[in-house]
Amino acid sequence: MAIRLQFLRLSLAAMVFAASGAHADALELKPFKDDLFAYPATLSSADNGAYTVIDYREKRDINARDEVPERRVHAEYTDTNVRKVQQDLMLKTDAGDVRHIAVGRTEGAGIIVLYLHGQGGSRKQGVDDFTFGGNFNRLKNLMAGNGGLYLSPDFTDFGDTGAAQVAALVNHYAEASPAAKIFIACGSMGGSLCWKLAARNDTGRRIDGLLLLGSLWDESFLSSPAFRRHVPVFFGQGSKDPVFPVEKQEAFFRSIIARSKAYPYPTRFVRFETGTHGTPIRMTDWRSTLNWMLAKAP
Repeated sequence: MAIRLQFLRLSLAAMVFAASGAHADALELKPFKDDLFAYPATLSSADNGAYTVIDYREKRDINARDEVPERRVHAEYTDTNVRKVQQDLMLKTDAGDVRHIAVGRTEGAGIIVLYLHGQGGSRKQGVDDFTFGGNFNRLKNLMAGNGGLYLSPDFTDFGDTGAAQVAALVNHYAEASPAAKIFIACGSMGGSLCWKLAARNDTGRRIDGLLLLGSLWDESFLSSPAFRRHVPVFFGQGSKDPVFPVEKQEAFFRSIIARSKAYPYPTRFVRFETGTHGTPIRMTDWRSTLNWMLAKAP
């Protein structure tokens, strides 16, 4: 009996050591201009920090941050040397040709982030170094500096065809980087594709997190493969968004928590007080959010 107990203790210790080692080896993105992109003051929080209200002010966060408001951020917010690892590419798929811009490692990446634009956008929006307060430039540098890959694609529509095209892109690069964690960020109407990808049998079982930025909700997520895997979901929303009312997105955020058998479900909601439709794309702290998702990914 004593020998058996000693064996059990050693086995348990080995399991704990292995688990702690795996956690220690988990990817964590290194800083890039964190002081410039940190959130302003927190006005309030709830749900053990899962829900946060951030103090957003247009005069400070647009007019003072930009050299030309909404068109060109001040130079200290960007590093355009990242363009050296940026490529404009074409992937031929069964759903159609997919033009996309890739930044970083197209093979052997440790993390892959896709940004899906909204109505009237294009692949070029997600790699513009100077708009949205330089936030896309920061994302590009975070991926390039951490052995990752960032993708900003074009797609035909926000329906099944567009979803099939993005799914083909995801699957192509996932096969080239089989160890990578994959996160999909969707701006505005692009959120329709986020939810469709979560519902598909291929991408719903492959993606590791979703970011909805000034976007919409979809109850079908609650029966999707991604939901069953408890993939992390981040919501960024302006309190004065005229396109997608913040109250409806907040209600959907809470329905995810209520319907999940996982407690707590890995979801976060950041409300930018007085912010409008494009505010989350400008203000979301990519490094903080992605590091949280890397820690919570299935």
